[in-house]
Amino acid sequence: MPIYDFQCTSCGHKAEVMRKISAPSVDVCPACAKETFAKQVSAPSFQLTGSGWYATDFKGGQKPAAKPAETTSVEAKTPAACDSGCACH
Repeated sequence: MPIYDFQCTSCGHKAEVMRKISAPSVDVCPACAKETFAKQVSAPSFQLTGSGWYATDFKGGQKPAAKPAETTSVEAKTPAACDSGCACH
């Protein structure tokens, strides 16, 4: 959802407003209640939500853990290779 910069031409109040592109523009200033709240020209900004995005899944250098590989060697399947009390047999 896009985030727009607004400024009131009467009182100078500035605010960032998150709005759908299809939503009507905000005209009334929340500080002075006059209809002089106008959208400013600024760099685009938006907010991504849900899983799979950088902010929720990979921020800070953490990557999803890979599944551990299964051991298929013959040695690992033999009872001689296990300690007593092993839960694999």
